[in-house]
This record gives sequence, structure tokens and C-alpha cells, in this order.
Amino acid sequence: MAVNSRKIAVYVLVVFVLYVIITDPAKAADYVQIGFEGISDAANALGDFATWVANGGDS
Repeated sequence: MAVNSRKIAVYVLVVFVLYVIITDPAKAADYVQIGFEGISDAANALGDFATWVANGGDS
């Protein structure tokens, strides 16, 4: 039953994404840009943390 629920959730998500892309491509592009900016910010934060740890955790 869980596998079927998972498949349905993925199917609904794919249909929603296609709907947004078809009906408003500019807004879809904005969503993609926001997502990549979030990933970039997270990677920068991890890099800052790794640098902090490598420096011995000094403030």
C-alpha cells in the first residue's frame, strides 16, 4: 500500500510541475531559479562550516 501511495504522490507532483510549466513558463523559471539559489546558499553555508571546523572552531 505504501508503494502505491508513493507512486501516486510522485505522479501528482509530476502533473503539477508540468501544469505550471505549460501554463506559466516564466513563473516556472522563477521557481527553478529560487531552488538553485537555495541550493547555492546551503552549499556556501556548508563550506563556511567546514572552514570553521578546519580552523579549530575559533570564532
